[in-house]
Amino acid sequence: MSAPVPHTAHDPLERERAHLSSSRSALRAMRADVESLDIKDVTANWVNAAVLQSQIEDRIAALADLAHTPLFFGRLDYLHAPGAEQAEGAEGEQPAAGGSSTDTFYIGRRHVHDADGDPMVIDWRAPVSQPFYRASKKQPMDVRLRRRFGYTGGELTAYEDEDLTDAAGDEQASRLLQSEIERPRVGPMRDIVATIQPEQDEIVRAGIGGSVCVQGAPGTGKTAVGLHRVAYLLYAHRERLARTGTLVIGPNRSFLQYIEQVLPALGELNVAQATVDDLVAHVEVRGTDTAAAARIKGDARMAEVLRRAVRSGVTMPVDPVVVVRGSRRWRVPAYEVEEMVRELLSRDIRYGAARDALPQRIAHAVLVRMEEAGEAPDDRVQDAVARNAAVKSAVKSLWPQVDPAKLVLRLLSDAEFLAEHAEGILDAEEQAEILWDRPARGVKSAKWSAADAVLVDEAADLVARTPSLGHVVLDEAQDLSPMQYRAVGRRCTTGSATILGDLAQGTTPWATSSWPEALTHLGKPEATVEELTMGFRVPREVIAYASRLLPTIAPGLAEATSVREAAGDFTVRAVEPADLDAAVLAACVSALGKEGSIGLIAADARIAALADVLTAAGLPFLSPGEETSADARLTLVPATLAKGLEYDYVVLDEPSAVVSGEPAERTGLRRLYVALTRAVSGLTVVHAAPLPGQLG
Repeated sequence: MSAPVPHTAHDPLERERAHLSSSRSALRAMRADVESLDIKDVTANWVNAAVLQSQIEDRIAALADLAHTPLFFGRLDYLHAPGAEQAEGAEGEQPAAGGSSTDTFYIGRRHVHDADGDPMVIDWRAPVSQPFYRASKKQPMDVRLRRRFGYTGGELTAYEDEDLTDAAGDEQASRLLQSEIERPRVGPMRDIVATIQPEQDEIVRAGIGGSVCVQGAPGTGKTAVGLHRVAYLLYAHRERLARTGTLVIGPNRSFLQYIEQVLPALGELNVAQATVDDLVAHVEVRGTDTAAAARIKGDARMAEVLRRAVRSGVTMPVDPVVVVRGSRRWRVPAYEVEEMVRELLSRDIRYGAARDALPQRIAHAVLVRMEEAGEAPDDRVQDAVARNAAVKSAVKSLWPQVDPAKLVLRLLSDAEFLAEHAEGILDAEEQAEILWDRPARGVKSAKWSAADAVLVDEAADLVARTPSLGHVVLDEAQDLSPMQYRAVGRRCTTGSATILGDLAQGTTPWATSSWPEALTHLGKPEATVEELTMGFRVPREVIAYASRLLPTIAPGLAEATSVREAAGDFTVRAVEPADLDAAVLAACVSALGKEGSIGLIAADARIAALADVLTAAGLPFLSPGEETSADARLTLVPATLAKGLEYDYVVLDEPSAVVSGEPAERTGLRRLYVALTRAVSGLTVVHAAPLPGQLG
């Protein structure tokens, strides 16, 4: 492999720059063509016109040329021109590489063609692009040359060639690839499309038919892999997912703000993003639970308690149902109606669907009697009988409507009602733990907790089926309770899922202990579990230091390694208690003298004091999720919000306070593990109290 080639007047860089310029011009022309479309007389009505206009606006946005985002980042020179089946594009598209007319392909973030329709840049998701990520000297995949490009501020400044025909040569790490991985970043997460590794690419391109669970150590790129998987599936199965929808679920709003630009940079604008709390927002959350109450409410056993409670209002008939039509009276005896009710109860169908079916069952029994009497009723008669006042009255009495929020309100307020339906499931102490101290007067006045909202969502699904999406990405999944897993699983019962997480970073009282258990609650027990242990972002010394905690917080979990050649800046600094704030401030000032983003991570209880220190020193700072800029590159991060975020330089304040800020030591050590692994280029640990013994 050659070293990165700087610009001279005699190298091919000028030709590559010329191709970049031509490609950008072609992209602008593609956008101009869409902007010039006249749809005045194309559609039949204003509704169709509005839909078409919206689609055009999305297309225009997707064709935007992002000045500081390289249009292409690599080139493949094939030994033989790929066939049309390898070069073809996504569902419903024409071949993306023009069939077998060329053996050279520029790989980039989106497809770009010239005025004749010939490709100038190939989408990274196209089959012909796959060897860019997977080809090696041992398995060249018919590639002769792989070229990587280096950029500075959006300008093409270098290239690097790898001859894959030299099978005897040694595999060498790409300097440009290493530089891109380690490049400082100011702002939210960017895409990793130029640096995707073979093991990541396998996950990204996995088929839509199955679900995938990714156990990823810090810095292994699991979040970016999940987002790129969405982008790939939307490319390969666009029509299907356009009908069924996609959703990315993150742990909190700060995290979603952090990742929100990745998919738009790849041209995917219509992927919804939400937290689990957003999904279950049937009631206004204004209260909090104790850790013990939250753990019980999040336990999968609550699903059976709710199932019993939802069906508790169903009663058996005492009197027959008598339907009057004209001069005739049709009688369905109580024992026969009871058989209908019991049969519906025995079936595993939603409460509301069964309630809708009962009047039709009763009406059918009436129609049988009509036919026996010589009449010839049709379906219209059956529907009319089902709407008869006597039938409706019977159904209202036997199978009453259920309001999910009111049901959960009663369950958490009425000790006798809870005891009746939790018998044999929750013991007396557990029942007492989850009961509200003060029963609420109504749904709106109740101080619902986040765990209560999940229970309402479960009850709502027992009454009426939750609509399913085509694909769901669930990030930081290790922190979900079994009931939260069920809530997410309801959103992809007929679709697939990508589950991302790290068992070592589970910091909730109900954090999952194994992926098979979690996947069972999610309703995807057949999902494939893939493990990513090769880190690309966290420096070698930092990940090794944090991994000292693994035997305590996640026994048996493989220790992460790092491909980073540079050890990174790593310092552990002990100071006197009186000097702690000044030492933290000095570490922040030192980090600000370097390029990139800085995160000051501290126990939540220390955030207010540190904010005062920074303000007094005149250092501007941001909150998690806010975009950094040249004027404000320092973010003050509560330890509870650090998960999923990363910064070029991290200053970690008082690790012992991070640990003691959690109700259990193991949870606190996991929180510390998260905080230690947010650094990309350097980590400074400042402490006055003794470090946890595991860090030795």
